[in-house]
Amino acid sequence: MIKHSKYKNTGLLFELLVRQATSDLMSNTDPKAVKIFKKYFTDTELGKEYTLYNTAANAPKLSETKAEMLISTILEQAKKLDRSKLDREKYNLIKEVKKHYDLDDFFKAKVDFYKIYASVYTLIESQVSKEVSDTKQIITNKLTLLEHVTKEVLTERKVASKVVQEFMKEDKDVRILAYKILVEKFNDKYAGLSTEQRDLLKEYINNISDTKKLRTYLNTKLLEVKTELTGFKFTTSDKVLEIKLNEVLNFIKPIGPNDSIKDEVLVGLMQYHQLISELKAVK
Repeated sequence: MIKHSKYKNTGLLFELLVRQATSDLMSNTDPKAVKIFKKYFTDTELGKEYTLYNTAANAPKLSETKAEMLISTILEQAKKLDRSKLDREKYNLIKEVKKHYDLDDFFKAKVDFYKIYASVYTLIESQVSKEVSDTKQIITNKLTLLEHVTKEVLTERKVASKVVQEFMKEDKDVRILAYKILVEKFNDKYAGLSTEQRDLLKEYINNISDTKKLRTYLNTKLLEVKTELTGFKFTTSDKVLEIKLNEVLNFIKPIGPNDSIKDEVLVGLMQYHQLISELKAVK
């Protein structure tokens, strides 16, 4: 899980410097904050990154689709920044603030968009980090931004309820064989997911607004699991299992070029990976 750092959050640093500069001017003291502000937010990587934070915080009300596109664009732009230069600028900025102000007092000021800035920070860090990010944390922060931009309270994606409803309609044996991943694992226990499932979730979340790229990725994964499950069908001597695998394979179909990408495709793929894992374990 990515730990939020107010010392590295560009949105917070900007807001706090503005507040400090205002305080200096009103108290007729040397406006050191103004000088720091100009030095680190004019034609710098910090200034460029703040633009991304500001875009999220002050976005007009958008539809959910457009809000997702805005967030995706912000994250894509963040990856283009010079991270080494940005880190140096943040380090030097804090060093200079510490030289002229008490850091505890400086960071005590309340910032209206604190939760939004924290969400932007976490999502950007998840994009630029080489480590596997906490999927639940990413989803939570994306929902925070989506609610802020759409100006609506959004529920988490209706994956869990849809899965339960659809699976209860299927033949019991098929459900047990093909869909034996617990819905609560998808919602709350991401630590129990396999590497393949984690990668699948990460790609789905990161590319949710890029329909073409996401469709290509999901179709590739659907073909991979279908090929692997077909291999199990031809190598098993258990006739019942072979019949059930045939039933499962009939469910796996590519997403057409004009078809909308539904959450059920993601859930299905995760369950196919779970099934493959279980079949390998008993082989």
